[in-house]
Amino acid sequence: MSDKYLKDTYNLDTPQATRAHYQKWASSYDAEVGAHGYATPGRVAEALWSKLPEPQTPILDYGCGTGLSGEALHAAGFQVIDGIDPTPKMLKGAAAKGVYRTLSTFEITDPSPLEQDAYRAITAIGVIGAGAAPPEVFDLLMHALPKNGLLAFSFNDHTLEDPSYTTRLTDWLDMGAARLLFREYGPHLPGMDLKSDVYIVEKA
Repeated sequence: MSDKYLKDTYNLDTPQATRAHYQKWASSYDAEVGAHGYATPGRVAEALWSKLPEPQTPILDYGCGTGLSGEALHAAGFQVIDGIDPTPKMLKGAAAKGVYRTLSTFEITDPSPLEQDAYRAITAIGVIGAGAAPPEVFDLLMHALPKNGLLAFSFNDHTLEDPSYTTRLTDWLDMGAARLLFREYGPHLPGMDLKSDVYIVEKA
């Protein structure tokens, strides 16, 4: 098995390149990240459950990909999970997991693909960061939440090195527009010696 797709991920620089990359990667994605012990989905899911232990509360899994995040959310205790992803081939993998209530796609250049206040909790697991979704997606997800809604997400080491991502979070917290409920630094892809910060943020 080659790590080509994983290593190339962090060099993507346009939405179109990102979508094309994940379309090609879809069939081998689970095996490739699994071989490196992909730990972030389980960490985010458990952190969210610690703040919202409600099995029937609908969760939006934004950027659900092949559904590894949905599996982790289901294993943590959530039973109503909707997935959305811009990559149709990744969604086929998610459908095969059997843990989603609904799955849908959207155009990666759509500035507003989400319905306002539709979910009390949104996850973006391994989604916002270098080689994936741009910093503006953090704002998009926060704006889609209702008051007191929760955003559960992660920033890997590559993303933590880029201030354009971390300042988005800091701005929301400093303005009092959001409250940080949980933050923990830990394993992301242990096989590549990569770690990630896991966060739970509440919209004020």
